[in-house]
Amino acid sequence: MERSESSADVRSSLTDDKNKVYTISKSRFIGFINWVHVFSTYLPHLFYVVVLILLGQIAHALHMSEWDWGTFMSNEVSIIEITRPQVMQVGWQLSLIVLLVIVYINNGQRSVYLLDFACFEPPKEWKLTHEQTIECMRNQKCYTEDSLKFMEKIIARSGVGPYTAWPPAITRCLDPSVKLDDSPEASREEARTVIFDVVRKVLKSTGVLPSEIDFLVINCSLFSPTPSLCSMVVNEFKLRQDVATYNLSGMGCSAGVVSIDLVKRLFKGRPRSVALVVSTELISQCLYYGNDRSFLVQNTLFRCGGAAVLLSNKIRDGYKANFKLLTSVRTQLVSEDSMEAVFQKEDADKQVGVQLSKEIPKVAGRALEKNFTALGTRVLPLSEQAKVVFWMAARWVSKTFKFEKKIDPYIPDFTRGLDHFCVHAGGRAVIDSVEKNLKLTKAHVEASRYALYNYGNTSSSSIWYEMDYIRSNSSLKVGQRVLQIAFGSGFKCNSAVWLCINNDIKKQKEPKDFVFSSDSDSDSKKQQ
Repeated sequence: MERSESSADVRSSLTDDKNKVYTISKSRFIGFINWVHVFSTYLPHLFYVVVLILLGQIAHALHMSEWDWGTFMSNEVSIIEITRPQVMQVGWQLSLIVLLVIVYINNGQRSVYLLDFACFEPPKEWKLTHEQTIECMRNQKCYTEDSLKFMEKIIARSGVGPYTAWPPAITRCLDPSVKLDDSPEASREEARTVIFDVVRKVLKSTGVLPSEIDFLVINCSLFSPTPSLCSMVVNEFKLRQDVATYNLSGMGCSAGVVSIDLVKRLFKGRPRSVALVVSTELISQCLYYGNDRSFLVQNTLFRCGGAAVLLSNKIRDGYKANFKLLTSVRTQLVSEDSMEAVFQKEDADKQVGVQLSKEIPKVAGRALEKNFTALGTRVLPLSEQAKVVFWMAARWVSKTFKFEKKIDPYIPDFTRGLDHFCVHAGGRAVIDSVEKNLKLTKAHVEASRYALYNYGNTSSSSIWYEMDYIRSNSSLKVGQRVLQIAFGSGFKCNSAVWLCINNDIKKQKEPKDFVFSSDSDSDSKKQQ
């Protein structure tokens, strides 16, 4: 499990339980590099080098020996005529190779293969324009005109396109005489439509039978019914009685990566297994009925969506899989401001909603920095890591000897270790911030803007809509790496890196037109 404060030592001064004071000791520059991860990254390459050297030694020994291979291969000489020194000359080397292979297979991490994934495509009757969305809000008869104008303004600036999906429980409110249906049954109906659709798609595309699934993981933050969503899927698709199910809730938009990381850890203890991961957010019950602006943002960004992902650690599945998981990094901040950045509670009028703090940009920046500090040691080339160490040392010297000129921190070029980026489509500001801080180009965040414009913020499944865009409409090649990065309540920043091992993927659909610029809406292109 990743440490939330890198190598910093967090110490608590024991005062009273209500007022604990935490102090963080400063780390030396070398503490920011996780050398265990560095060595583990290059260990497989070292293994191959040792094996090749030993094979070369064996070939050289056999070449220098006095064996008559022509006679030996024609079976005109018996094995008894081979002398003991000749056997000993290569026997220890062969034994060492076998031992290395056995140790490597037993102790090496089992690969996680992504067989395929499927994203939910909402039906046309679920889609509303911006004007229709505001009309649904107005028909609730609980919002003031100021609140309606505020939500209209947020939607216009959010980067969400003019035609995105809401569940039937909300779209029915276009009729002023019909009330919103926020009952548990309405949310279950939304769950059945979204989850069953994507699970059927991924099972059909991979040819995997429901009885072959060993693990089922479903993440949905705000709707957590009894029986669970996992039980609903098990019952519908008739999974085995011994299938291990995990239902994750309350983990925010980064729960999709959390689910992948969970499967990776489960696979370590169970070889030759298949896991089904479903990421979604069910919003039939999630409207906020008050007028506090810090709560109203949730009514403007989130939309219907979901994705199902089929994973395997069977060696034979590596030949037909699209991607292989290289690494996953989870970062959990520990502080009051990070805990309350995204917080579900009641407002002053006892209306329940999710409050978004003004400190979110700061908190997200800290989480992103810590996550990429750990990620950099796993994906960046040594030359780029050396630059990081050099500039950290230079800053330490400058600070120690109090130089007049301040040395800015060096931001590594992550495009040297990553080829494609799936930045969580939490809003235009989120994408713009990551693009600016990591010095990415507009092409790097094209998939993120596409997902936001055409689907809105679909929470934990947004990174899979982006992944779908990349594999369908980008020049994805074998050997390229795809980064998925998402933020979540708590506050969390989680990332996963996938290696493309099969680019025999048909172009599934033509890309829709959408906004690349973060400027005013007047620059927006019309949707085709």
